[in-house]
Amino acid sequence: MIALTLTEIAEIVGGVAVGAPDALVTGPATLDSRAVDPGGLFVAIAGEHVDGHDFVADAVANGAVGVLSSRPVDAPGVVVDDVTVALGRLAHAVLSRIDPVVIAITGSQGKTGVKDLVARVLVDSGPTVAAAGSFNNELGVPLTVLRADEGTRFLVLEMGARGIGHIAKLCAIATPDIGVVLNVGSAHAGEFGSREATALAKGEMVEALAPEGVAVLNADDPLTAQMATRTAARILTFGRTGNVRIGDLRLDAAGEPSFTLAHADETVATHVPQLGEHHALNAAAAAAVCVAAGVDLTTIGIRLTGAVAQSPMRMAQTTRPDGILIVNDTYNANPESMAAALQAVSHLRTPGRRIAAVLGEMRELGEGGEQSHRDVGRLAAELGFDLVVAVDAPAMAVAEGAGDRGVFAADHDEAVRIVSAWLTPGDIVLVKASRGARLERVTAALGA
Repeated sequence: MIALTLTEIAEIVGGVAVGAPDALVTGPATLDSRAVDPGGLFVAIAGEHVDGHDFVADAVANGAVGVLSSRPVDAPGVVVDDVTVALGRLAHAVLSRIDPVVIAITGSQGKTGVKDLVARVLVDSGPTVAAAGSFNNELGVPLTVLRADEGTRFLVLEMGARGIGHIAKLCAIATPDIGVVLNVGSAHAGEFGSREATALAKGEMVEALAPEGVAVLNADDPLTAQMATRTAARILTFGRTGNVRIGDLRLDAAGEPSFTLAHADETVATHVPQLGEHHALNAAAAAAVCVAAGVDLTTIGIRLTGAVAQSPMRMAQTTRPDGILIVNDTYNANPESMAAALQAVSHLRTPGRRIAAVLGEMRELGEGGEQSHRDVGRLAAELGFDLVVAVDAPAMAVAEGAGDRGVFAADHDEAVRIVSAWLTPGDIVLVKASRGARLERVTAALGA
């Protein structure tokens, strides 16, 4: 973050500086009192279950020089009516004073994976700031922006939406130079109502672009490709077709994709050291972004080969001393990502290895949710999973869809007991569900 006094911050956000108005904030903003950088700004959010104002003393002890709060606290800071709104205003103002290439990524699935790939490629071309984990909402986007400073060349943001207008608001905080829409899937269908409504919301990304900007769109997804009509920006597409194309895709023994990328008259061979064929499409999206940012295709191909997984609980692999492989993909789930994970793990099966799936609820799917869960169970059985454990009542249809390979577990503890009793050395277990299902408890109990 660029250096600002509390008085300057108050002027930007329309608040009141208290305590020590000349105190200089030199570090980034954070919501976590335990993770304050020296000279940082602690952002006190009064949440439903936790009130950040209660942790001000800890934040100051850990190095915060100021607090952005909605009521006076026992520390220097800036008091505002709405901390979230103020944080967005501060991020917008800071971004206007520096000049990075702003890259914003949205889509129903794959945002974090593509964000990590883009950051990995660009970091060797210049100082790069990228969203941590899935910081993609009205708090996460400005917090990421506020990690940037005058030396930042590339700012890579992830933007999520749970309704019409959400992406537009995030783009008002950080207007992208390169706007990316990966796909329009069934994630959050229960909130949006339909894939068409989801497309309307995701397309706000390209509408925010200036004519000199670049819209990066999935050529293989009709609802995404149609967004080209909603912007005056230059269009760059990716996929098995499009401007940046995948070819000669194959998986190695570790389930990692090797493939070619083609753009214009150039073709390069590359490899992404991550589990699953879907990472090839993620890499094509990342390559299109980096081409738009001025990186040549050969360099992109070389850098992708070092793009190991960065974000936790996303196809993370742990091999136990007894040779049992646990694949932890518990950060989020929807029908498309469930299918990708199941297909990726099924590829690892070799003679003598058995595979199990411990699957929880996919949330926010709307009216078709039960059938979607049943379809996931059926797919797991078709792909040869020997055991399919559905955890908790909302996921019961997964076990039904898996037929005689399906087992229902009423809670996490029962799931662990079922799988632990079944496992033998050398087996593979995939654990996956929406974040709210908290199946990382299962992976932890299994030793991952």
